[in-house]
Amino acid sequence: MCRDGDGALHIEVTHRSRGVLPSVVAAIGGTPAVALSRITAGLAGRIVAKLEYLNPGFSKKDRIARQIIDDALADGRLRPGQPVVELTSGNTGTGLAIVCAVRGHSFIAVMSEGNSRERVRMMRALGAEVVLVPQAPGARSGRVTGEDLALVEARAQELTRERNAFRADQFVNPSASRAHAATTAAELFEQTGGAIDAFVEFVGTGGTYAGVVAELKAQRPAIRGYVVEPEGAAILSGANVRDPQHRIQGGGYAMADLPLLHGVAIDGYLTVTDQDAIGMARRLASEEGVFAGFSSGAVVACAARLLASTEVGASIAVVLADSGLKYLTTELWD
Repeated sequence: MCRDGDGALHIEVTHRSRGVLPSVVAAIGGTPAVALSRITAGLAGRIVAKLEYLNPGFSKKDRIARQIIDDALADGRLRPGQPVVELTSGNTGTGLAIVCAVRGHSFIAVMSEGNSRERVRMMRALGAEVVLVPQAPGARSGRVTGEDLALVEARAQELTRERNAFRADQFVNPSASRAHAATTAAELFEQTGGAIDAFVEFVGTGGTYAGVVAELKAQRPAIRGYVVEPEGAAILSGANVRDPQHRIQGGGYAMADLPLLHGVAIDGYLTVTDQDAIGMARRLASEEGVFAGFSSGAVVACAARLLASTEVGASIAVVLADSGLKYLTTELWD
Protein backbone atom coordinates (compact mmCIF):
# COMPACT_ATOMS: atom_id res chain seq x y z
CA MET A 1 0.00 0.00 0.00
CA CYS A 2 1.35 3.44 -0.85
CA ARG A 3 0.24 7.10 -1.22
CA ASP A 4 0.46 9.07 -4.42
CA GLY A 5 1.32 12.76 -4.65
CA ASP A 6 -2.21 13.74 -3.61
CA GLY A 7 -2.07 11.57 -0.52
CA ALA A 8 -4.48 8.95 -1.91
CA LEU A 9 -3.90 5.39 -0.80
CA HIS A 10 -3.21 2.73 -3.43
CA ILE A 11 -2.76 -1.02 -3.00
CA GLU A 12 0.20 -2.48 -4.83
CA VAL A 13 -0.88 -5.58 -6.77
CA THR A 14 1.70 -8.36 -6.47
CA HIS A 15 2.31 -11.69 -8.26
CA ARG A 16 0.43 -13.41 -5.41
CA SER A 17 -2.87 -11.55 -5.94
CA ARG A 18 -4.79 -14.49 -7.41
CA GLY A 19 -7.94 -14.46 -5.32
CA VAL A 20 -8.73 -17.25 -2.87
CA LEU A 21 -6.93 -20.47 -3.84
CA PRO A 22 -8.42 -23.94 -3.26
CA SER A 23 -5.32 -25.11 -1.34
CA VAL A 24 -1.70 -24.26 -0.68
CA VAL A 25 -0.69 -26.49 -3.62
CA ALA A 26 -2.23 -23.92 -5.96
CA ALA A 27 0.13 -21.31 -4.49
CA ILE A 28 3.17 -23.14 -5.90
CA GLY A 29 4.89 -21.21 -8.68
CA GLY A 30 4.39 -17.67 -9.92
CA THR A 31 7.48 -16.52 -8.01
CA PRO A 32 8.89 -13.07 -8.77
CA ALA A 33 12.04 -12.36 -10.76
CA VAL A 34 14.23 -9.49 -9.56
CA ALA A 35 17.28 -7.72 -10.94
CA LEU A 36 20.30 -7.97 -8.61
CA SER A 37 21.41 -4.43 -9.38
CA ARG A 38 23.56 -3.96 -6.27
CA ILE A 39 25.50 -7.19 -6.86
CA THR A 40 26.12 -6.18 -10.50
CA ALA A 41 27.10 -2.57 -9.78
CA GLY A 42 30.12 -1.78 -11.96
CA LEU A 43 29.47 -4.71 -14.31
CA ALA A 44 28.03 -4.46 -17.83
CA GLY A 45 24.88 -6.57 -17.97
CA ARG A 46 22.40 -7.85 -15.43
CA ILE A 47 21.51 -10.86 -13.31
CA VAL A 48 17.81 -11.74 -13.07
CA ALA A 49 17.08 -13.95 -10.06
CA LYS A 50 13.92 -16.01 -9.66
CA LEU A 51 13.01 -16.08 -5.98
CA GLU A 52 12.03 -19.73 -5.55
CA TYR A 53 12.23 -19.49 -1.77
CA LEU A 54 8.86 -17.73 -1.94
CA ASN A 55 7.13 -21.02 -2.76
CA PRO A 56 5.06 -22.53 0.13
CA GLY A 57 7.85 -24.97 1.05
CA PHE A 58 10.53 -22.28 0.61
CA SER A 59 12.21 -23.92 -2.41
CA LYS A 60 12.02 -24.63 -6.13
CA LYS A 61 11.34 -28.31 -5.37
CA ASP A 62 7.68 -27.57 -4.59
CA ARG A 63 7.20 -27.41 -8.35
CA ILE A 64 8.48 -30.90 -9.04
CA ALA A 65 6.67 -32.34 -6.01
CA ARG A 66 3.34 -31.19 -7.42
CA GLN A 67 4.18 -32.39 -10.94
CA ILE A 68 5.41 -35.81 -9.82
CA ILE A 69 2.36 -36.54 -7.66
CA ASP A 70 -0.20 -35.20 -10.13
CA ASP A 71 1.37 -37.03 -13.09
CA ALA A 72 1.53 -40.30 -11.14
CA LEU A 73 -2.10 -39.98 -10.02
CA ALA A 74 -3.17 -39.21 -13.58
CA ASP A 75 -1.52 -42.27 -15.14
CA GLY A 76 -2.27 -44.70 -12.32
CA ARG A 77 1.26 -45.27 -11.00
CA LEU A 78 0.11 -43.74 -7.70
CA ARG A 79 -3.11 -45.01 -6.18
CA PRO A 80 -5.35 -42.87 -3.97
CA GLY A 81 -4.09 -43.05 -0.38
CA GLN A 82 -0.91 -44.97 -1.28
CA PRO A 83 2.22 -43.98 0.71
CA VAL A 84 4.96 -42.00 -1.07
CA VAL A 85 8.69 -42.51 -0.43
CA GLU A 86 11.56 -40.33 -1.60
CA LEU A 87 15.26 -39.76 -1.11
CA THR A 88 15.78 -36.09 -0.33
CA SER A 89 18.24 -33.52 0.94
CA GLY A 90 15.20 -31.77 2.39
CA ASN A 91 13.73 -29.51 -0.27
CA THR A 92 12.00 -32.14 -2.40
CA GLY A 93 10.90 -33.81 0.81
CA THR A 94 9.33 -30.60 2.07
CA GLY A 95 7.51 -30.10 -1.22
CA LEU A 96 6.27 -33.69 -1.21
CA ALA A 97 5.16 -33.39 2.42
CA ILE A 98 3.00 -30.39 1.44
CA VAL A 99 1.54 -31.95 -1.71
CA CYS A 100 0.96 -35.35 -0.08
CA ALA A 101 -0.82 -33.74 2.88
CA VAL A 102 -3.25 -32.00 0.53
CA ARG A 103 -3.64 -34.96 -1.84
CA GLY A 104 -4.21 -37.47 0.99
CA HIS A 105 -1.01 -39.54 1.00
CA SER A 106 1.36 -40.36 3.84
CA PHE A 107 4.95 -39.39 3.01
CA ILE A 108 8.23 -40.98 4.11
CA ALA A 109 11.33 -38.81 3.56
CA VAL A 110 14.67 -40.65 3.51
CA MET A 111 17.53 -38.32 4.25
CA SER A 112 21.24 -38.30 5.11
CA GLU A 113 22.17 -37.25 8.63
CA GLY A 114 24.57 -34.79 7.01
CA ASN A 115 21.80 -32.40 5.93
CA SER A 116 20.66 -29.44 8.01
CA ARG A 117 18.38 -29.98 11.03
CA GLU A 118 15.98 -27.25 9.91
CA ARG A 119 14.88 -29.36 6.94
CA VAL A 120 14.20 -32.38 9.14
CA ARG A 121 12.11 -30.33 11.56
CA MET A 122 10.14 -28.70 8.80
CA MET A 123 9.24 -32.00 7.11
CA ARG A 124 8.16 -33.53 10.42
CA ALA A 125 6.05 -30.47 11.19
CA LEU A 126 4.32 -30.99 7.84
CA GLY A 127 3.39 -34.54 8.81
CA ALA A 128 6.17 -36.46 7.08
CA GLU A 129 7.92 -39.45 8.57
CA VAL A 130 11.65 -38.71 8.32
CA VAL A 131 14.08 -41.61 8.19
CA LEU A 132 17.67 -40.46 8.79
CA VAL A 133 20.51 -42.52 7.30
CA PRO A 134 24.01 -42.39 8.87
CA GLN A 135 26.72 -40.94 6.66
CA ALA A 136 29.47 -43.02 5.08
CA PRO A 137 32.59 -43.64 7.23
CA GLY A 138 34.81 -40.57 7.30
CA ALA A 139 32.08 -38.19 6.11
CA ARG A 140 31.58 -34.81 7.77
CA SER A 141 28.25 -33.42 8.91
CA GLY A 142 26.91 -30.78 6.55
CA ARG A 143 28.86 -32.22 3.61
CA VAL A 144 26.76 -34.85 1.84
CA THR A 145 28.61 -36.81 -0.84
CA GLY A 146 27.55 -39.20 -3.57
CA GLU A 147 28.64 -42.03 -1.26
CA ASP A 148 26.26 -40.77 1.43
CA LEU A 149 23.50 -40.50 -1.16
CA ALA A 150 24.03 -44.13 -2.23
CA LEU A 151 23.30 -45.22 1.35
CA VAL A 152 20.14 -43.10 1.38
CA GLU A 153 19.08 -44.59 -1.96
CA ALA A 154 19.47 -48.14 -0.65
CA ARG A 155 17.28 -47.36 2.37
CA ALA A 156 14.68 -45.63 0.17
CA GLN A 157 14.43 -48.74 -1.99
CA GLU A 158 13.94 -50.92 1.10
CA LEU A 159 11.18 -48.69 2.46
CA THR A 160 9.43 -48.55 -0.91
CA ARG A 161 9.17 -52.35 -0.89
CA GLU A 162 8.28 -52.61 2.80
CA ARG A 163 5.50 -49.99 2.64
CA ASN A 164 4.22 -50.95 -0.82
CA ALA A 165 4.78 -47.29 -1.62
CA PHE A 166 5.10 -45.12 -4.70
CA ARG A 167 8.67 -43.92 -5.24
CA ALA A 168 8.90 -40.31 -6.44
CA ASP A 169 12.43 -40.96 -7.80
CA GLN A 170 13.41 -37.35 -8.52
CA PHE A 171 16.79 -38.25 -10.06
CA VAL A 172 15.18 -40.12 -12.97
CA ASN A 173 11.52 -39.05 -13.07
CA PRO A 174 10.92 -36.89 -16.18
CA SER A 175 8.12 -35.08 -14.33
CA ALA A 176 10.88 -33.19 -12.50
CA SER A 177 12.31 -31.53 -15.61
CA ARG A 178 8.81 -31.19 -17.11
CA ALA A 179 7.74 -29.09 -14.12
CA HIS A 180 10.53 -26.59 -14.68
CA ALA A 181 10.00 -26.42 -18.44
CA ALA A 182 6.28 -25.80 -18.08
CA THR A 183 6.43 -23.34 -15.19
CA THR A 184 9.86 -21.99 -14.17
CA ALA A 185 11.17 -21.38 -17.68
CA ALA A 186 7.86 -20.15 -19.01
CA GLU A 187 7.57 -17.67 -16.16
CA LEU A 188 11.15 -16.44 -16.61
CA PHE A 189 10.66 -15.88 -20.33
CA GLU A 190 7.45 -13.95 -19.75
CA GLN A 191 8.85 -11.92 -16.83
CA THR A 192 11.90 -10.81 -18.83
CA GLY A 193 10.06 -10.33 -22.11
CA GLY A 194 12.43 -12.91 -23.57
CA ALA A 195 15.47 -10.78 -22.72
CA ILE A 196 17.64 -13.67 -21.52
CA ASP A 197 21.07 -14.41 -22.98
CA ALA A 198 22.20 -17.12 -20.57
CA PHE A 199 20.98 -19.36 -17.77
CA VAL A 200 23.27 -20.49 -14.92
CA GLU A 201 22.31 -23.38 -12.62
CA PHE A 202 23.89 -25.40 -9.80
CA VAL A 203 23.20 -29.07 -10.50
CA GLY A 204 21.76 -31.62 -8.07
CA THR A 205 19.49 -33.99 -9.98
CA GLY A 206 19.83 -31.89 -13.14
CA GLY A 207 16.06 -31.46 -13.41
CA THR A 208 15.96 -27.68 -13.07
CA TYR A 209 18.72 -27.15 -15.61
CA ALA A 210 17.24 -29.64 -18.06
CA GLY A 211 13.72 -28.25 -17.95
CA VAL A 212 14.61 -24.56 -17.96
CA VAL A 213 17.27 -24.77 -20.68
CA ALA A 214 15.17 -26.97 -22.96
CA GLU A 215 12.25 -24.53 -22.83
CA LEU A 216 14.36 -21.36 -23.06
CA LYS A 217 16.25 -22.71 -26.07
CA ALA A 218 12.95 -23.70 -27.67
CA GLN A 219 11.96 -20.03 -27.39
CA ARG A 220 15.37 -18.63 -28.32
CA PRO A 221 18.02 -21.14 -29.50
CA ALA A 222 20.83 -18.63 -28.94
CA ILE A 223 20.33 -18.68 -25.14
CA ARG A 224 23.36 -20.29 -23.49
CA GLY A 225 23.17 -22.74 -20.59
CA TYR A 226 25.89 -23.07 -17.95
CA VAL A 227 26.21 -25.86 -15.38
CA VAL A 228 27.76 -25.00 -11.99
CA GLU A 229 29.64 -27.58 -9.92
CA PRO A 230 31.68 -27.31 -6.71
CA GLU A 231 35.40 -26.91 -7.14
CA GLY A 232 36.99 -30.30 -6.52
CA ALA A 233 33.80 -32.18 -7.46
CA ALA A 234 33.29 -31.05 -11.07
CA ILE A 235 32.69 -34.51 -12.50
CA LEU A 236 30.21 -33.42 -15.20
CA SER A 237 32.90 -31.27 -16.82
CA GLY A 238 35.22 -34.28 -16.98
CA ALA A 239 37.50 -33.18 -14.14
CA ASN A 240 38.83 -35.57 -11.52
CA VAL A 241 36.96 -35.54 -8.22
CA ARG A 242 39.45 -34.31 -5.61
CA ASP A 243 37.17 -33.14 -2.81
CA PRO A 244 33.55 -34.37 -2.77
CA GLN A 245 33.00 -33.06 0.77
CA HIS A 246 32.14 -29.50 -0.16
CA ARG A 247 29.74 -27.34 1.88
CA ILE A 248 27.16 -26.47 -0.79
CA GLN A 249 24.14 -28.49 0.31
CA GLY A 250 21.55 -29.81 -2.14
CA GLY A 251 23.76 -30.72 -5.10
CA GLY A 252 27.24 -31.25 -6.46
CA TYR A 253 27.18 -34.93 -5.52
CA ALA A 254 29.92 -35.85 -8.05
CA MET A 255 27.59 -38.28 -9.80
CA ALA A 256 28.83 -38.83 -13.35
CA ASP A 257 25.49 -40.00 -14.76
CA LEU A 258 22.45 -37.81 -14.25
CA PRO A 259 19.63 -39.24 -16.42
CA LEU A 260 17.68 -35.96 -16.53
CA LEU A 261 20.64 -34.32 -18.30
CA HIS A 262 20.79 -36.91 -21.09
CA GLY A 263 20.55 -35.15 -24.44
CA VAL A 264 20.35 -31.68 -22.86
CA ALA A 265 22.57 -28.97 -24.34
CA ILE A 266 25.28 -27.62 -22.03
CA ASP A 267 27.19 -24.62 -23.39
CA GLY A 268 29.68 -24.28 -20.56
CA TYR A 269 30.82 -25.65 -17.21
CA LEU A 270 31.66 -23.45 -14.21
CA THR A 271 33.11 -24.25 -10.79
CA VAL A 272 32.63 -22.42 -7.52
CA THR A 273 34.43 -22.62 -4.19
CA ASP A 274 32.67 -22.97 -0.85
CA GLN A 275 34.01 -19.58 0.14
CA ASP A 276 32.66 -17.84 -2.97
CA ALA A 277 29.23 -19.49 -2.60
CA ILE A 278 28.97 -18.57 1.07
CA GLY A 279 30.32 -15.08 0.53
CA MET A 280 27.82 -14.35 -2.23
CA ALA A 281 24.90 -15.78 -0.23
CA ARG A 282 25.82 -13.37 2.56
CA ARG A 283 26.06 -10.49 0.07
CA LEU A 284 22.64 -11.35 -1.32
CA ALA A 285 21.22 -11.02 2.17
CA SER A 286 23.03 -7.87 3.27
CA GLU A 287 23.03 -5.96 -0.05
CA GLU A 288 19.91 -7.17 -1.89
CA GLY A 289 17.69 -8.22 1.02
CA VAL A 290 17.50 -11.69 -0.55
CA PHE A 291 17.76 -14.40 2.12
CA ALA A 292 18.73 -17.56 0.24
CA GLY A 293 20.87 -20.67 0.66
CA PHE A 294 24.27 -22.02 -0.34
CA SER A 295 23.47 -22.90 -3.97
CA SER A 296 21.93 -19.49 -4.58
CA GLY A 297 25.22 -17.92 -3.62
CA ALA A 298 26.97 -20.36 -5.95
CA VAL A 299 24.95 -19.48 -9.06
CA VAL A 300 25.06 -15.73 -8.47
CA ALA A 301 28.83 -15.84 -7.89
CA CYS A 302 29.27 -17.66 -11.21
CA ALA A 303 26.88 -15.36 -13.05
CA ALA A 304 28.77 -12.30 -11.80
CA ARG A 305 32.04 -13.89 -12.91
CA LEU A 306 30.58 -14.43 -16.41
CA LEU A 307 29.51 -10.78 -16.63
CA ALA A 308 33.09 -9.82 -15.89
CA SER A 309 34.55 -12.15 -18.54
CA THR A 310 32.85 -14.01 -21.41
CA GLU A 311 29.28 -12.67 -20.99
CA VAL A 312 29.95 -8.93 -20.75
CA GLY A 313 26.72 -7.00 -21.27
CA ALA A 314 24.53 -10.12 -21.12
CA SER A 315 21.26 -10.70 -19.29
CA ILE A 316 21.81 -13.81 -17.16
CA ALA A 317 18.97 -15.65 -15.43
CA VAL A 318 19.40 -17.74 -12.28
CA VAL A 319 17.08 -19.63 -9.96
CA LEU A 320 17.56 -19.03 -6.23
CA ALA A 321 16.70 -22.52 -5.07
CA ASP A 322 15.78 -22.15 -1.41
CA SER A 323 15.61 -20.03 1.71
CA GLY A 324 18.40 -19.08 4.06
CA LEU A 325 16.03 -20.07 6.87
CA LYS A 326 16.89 -23.70 6.10
CA TYR A 327 20.51 -23.13 7.11
CA LEU A 328 20.35 -21.05 10.27
CA THR A 329 22.31 -23.62 12.27
CA THR A 330 24.94 -24.15 9.57
CA GLU A 331 28.17 -22.29 8.91
CA LEU A 332 26.45 -20.25 6.19
CA TRP A 333 25.33 -17.74 8.83
CA ASP A 334 28.13 -18.12 11.40
